[in-house]
Amino acid sequence: MNPESQPAINVSDWNGPDDPDNPHNWPKWQRLHHAIAPALLGFAVTFGTSVFSPAIPDVMRAFAVSRTVALLGITTYTLGLAFGPIITAPLSEGHGRKIVYLVSSPIFMLFTLGAGFSRSLPSLLICRLLAGMAGSPSLAVGAGTNADLFVPHKRAVATSMFLAAPFTGPVLGPVIGGFLAQYKTWPWTQWVQIFITLIATLVALPMKETYKPIILKKRARKHGLKMPDAPKGAKMKTAIVVKVVRPLHMLVAELPVLLFSLYTSFAFGTLFLFFAAFPFIFTRAPYAFSPSQSGLTFLSIGIGIALGVGTAVVVDKVMYQPRYQKALAAGNGYVAPEQRLYCAMMGSFGMVAGLFWFGWMSAQGRHWAVCLVGAVPFAWGNICVFTSTALYLVDVYGPQNGASAMAANGVLRYSFGAVFPLFTVQMYQGLGIGWATSLLGFVAVLLLPIPWVFFKWGPSIRAKSKYLTAG
Repeated sequence: MNPESQPAINVSDWNGPDDPDNPHNWPKWQRLHHAIAPALLGFAVTFGTSVFSPAIPDVMRAFAVSRTVALLGITTYTLGLAFGPIITAPLSEGHGRKIVYLVSSPIFMLFTLGAGFSRSLPSLLICRLLAGMAGSPSLAVGAGTNADLFVPHKRAVATSMFLAAPFTGPVLGPVIGGFLAQYKTWPWTQWVQIFITLIATLVALPMKETYKPIILKKRARKHGLKMPDAPKGAKMKTAIVVKVVRPLHMLVAELPVLLFSLYTSFAFGTLFLFFAAFPFIFTRAPYAFSPSQSGLTFLSIGIGIALGVGTAVVVDKVMYQPRYQKALAAGNGYVAPEQRLYCAMMGSFGMVAGLFWFGWMSAQGRHWAVCLVGAVPFAWGNICVFTSTALYLVDVYGPQNGASAMAANGVLRYSFGAVFPLFTVQMYQGLGIGWATSLLGFVAVLLLPIPWVFFKWGPSIRAKSKYLTAG
């Protein structure tokens, strides 16, 4: 070690804006790889929420239980995704992002293996719950990895791609699960999930650490320098406050977090409700689809998601970036967080139109293609609202408090996703297809003004926040 080089090493921050250790300065291909790997892991984990859905009849026969009880396989797994980060995500604060990915994925695969080998319903439900908890860190930490890699004004595209994972996984689950349910048995839904996760894990293996404090700590150790020690117990206290107390407090005390979380949670819950509604509608007369055909209907939602991601990218390029460049030329580089809400404002109408279209076309027994046209604007609006919400909350509250806001959003979102499928069949049988879906549409109308209200009055609303970081 050259002693003369020691003064040039900063143990508390980067060595200037061009520091090669800063992930923002990594080659583009390297940052792209580090953004794709968490997205693939997120896809693999969320794939497990819905691949189980087409196998529900087989589970009912295998364990001699009702449809509602069999649907608990989806509910327990999704609850694991909701509450797992509260327990596991603090690991990234002390040990970095990479180890969370590489440790959680094998544990996730082991519990999934246990689910596939289960010979009793309690065993299946427990393994599914633990698998969801073990897989959840990739979803919670993935957003942090994107923040590590990209500066805020360049984050929209990467965020849109990553946020597509929690939607694309559940959409492709029934497509593949439908064929497995028709030609194989329910354990195959777990085997295929292991194969997908294994591929995603192999892609993640070459990853480097992206979390700044851990990079600085390793660099200091490499050069024989000492990092300033945190007070005893401070790290654990900080982890508990940041990952548990703060998100829950923000959910009830911060109006933007509460209202946007309710909106995205309802939209996400409705998406999960369709896992039970689509088979209910399309496996009966007049459609009488087979399980594999019923699974293929979810491709309409996939089309809407792809269009939503494209919309988010275009809106960022056409509307947000010019405003950022103008602010940069003015010397401050500050763009109001409300400029992130254009996608949500557009998408709010898409969800309403899609729900009413799908509900009444299906109720009237129209051609299946005509019915599924309604699923496209619903899915498009869903991801548009969610992408805008994620970007808006992080812009308003900054990286640290923004992560807590999104953690609160995640708990509520996946809780809704866990519960909605349990009452789907009863609701559709009791109200009929048209009115059951219209009930969802009416709730969507009630929630529609949220992004518009914040676009108009957002600055005055967030000025009252105790967690405010944006100007």
